[in-house]
Amino acid sequence: MSEEDTPRPLLRVVRGAPDDVELAALTSVIAAAASRGGGDANGTSKRRSLWGDPAARLRTPIQPGPGAWRASSLPR
Repeated sequence: MSEEDTPRPLLRVVRGAPDDVELAALTSVIAAAASRGGGDANGTSKRRSLWGDPAARLRTPIQPGPGAWRASSLPR
């Protein structure tokens, strides 16, 4: 088996000497972050619709005035 055939390690300790518990904790944190799937390859995630946002139920009262009826149904 040549050097080109050996798989590269997924995690490499560059400095220090972590014990088995520290290395296991680091591995589980990295695995959890990778499995979240919060975005695409560019690191961006899909935008949620403001219509389904729970915070919209907690908005401030509508102020009376021109166009207030229109603003009463728009998400903020």
